[in-house]
Order: sequence, then C-alpha cells, then structure tokens
Amino acid sequence: MGELIVIGYDDTDVADRAFETVRELQRDYVVHLNGLAVVEVDEDGRTHVDSDSRVVGTSTTTGAVWGAIFGLLFLVPGVGLLTGAAIGGLVGRLSRFGIDDRFRQQVGNLLKPGSAAVVIMASKVTDDKFTTAMQQHGGTVLKTSLSDEDEKELAEQLAGPR
Repeated sequence: MGELIVIGYDDTDVADRAFETVRELQRDYVVHLNGLAVVEVDEDGRTHVDSDSRVVGTSTTTGAVWGAIFGLLFLVPGVGLLTGAAIGGLVGRLSRFGIDDRFRQQVGNLLKPGSAAVVIMASKVTDDKFTTAMQQHGGTVLKTSLSDEDEKELAEQLAGPR
C-alpha cells in the first residue's frame, strides 16, 4: 500500500526542517520513501520544488506514479478545465485511486504565498514513530492511500500501450 502524505506549513523554514526529519526517518527505517519533495510558494505566488532525487523514481513504477501525482497536484493548475483525452483520463484514474478533485483542492488550499508543503510518497510508514517525530514541526496533514495493485495499474496506464 502506497501512502501519499502532504504536510502544509505556513513557514518555509519549518517545511525545510520537516523535510530533513523525513530523510532521517528513512535512514532509521521508519518510512520507506518512493518520493519526497518540498514545494514552496514564494511571495509572488510562484511554485518552487526541491525534491530528493535519490528517492524519486526508485523503480519505473513508483517513478511514473510519483511524477503523475506530483504533476497533477502542483504543476498543472486548473486541471478541471483541461479537455485533453490523456490528461482527462489520468485525472479520472487518479480520482478512482483516491486522489480526487477534493484532495487536490485541499492541497491547493495549503499552498498560499509564503507557505510550503512536504510531499511524501511512501510504500511503508511506521505510523506511531512517524507521527511522533513529525509532531515537533506541526503543520496540516493530508493523507490518501494507493493499494499496490492500484499503483501498478496506474503506472502501467501511464506507460501507455507497448
């Protein structure tokens, strides 16, 4: 089961510290990461992404899923207005897997100018230890899950016909 966790912060420095805590939790085997990034919105409303390239795309499957989810959450504003078949189909598949317009809107509401979010895609999380370690940073937590089968199916669909 894959977990998608987005933790929003009003302060970018706190988000950066939380990002480092997640990296430490991976080293301590509290979380097994498939993707990790900090998304910051500057005072002009521009989005900046700092991802841990050593984590993202550890396999073709997780790399494709991470890229699709991340792109639709942060890099494609107004996806609901897009009519392209590929984007529309992808949005539909993500909605079926729990990443629907409501979740995307909640993520968007976290990111105001001057704020940031830590975005985590994990295949394993030891919830009690993770929660305890992250409490020191506060923040607003949004979470959804992808089953292993859903993640595999989504990655296969993203790869297209062979």
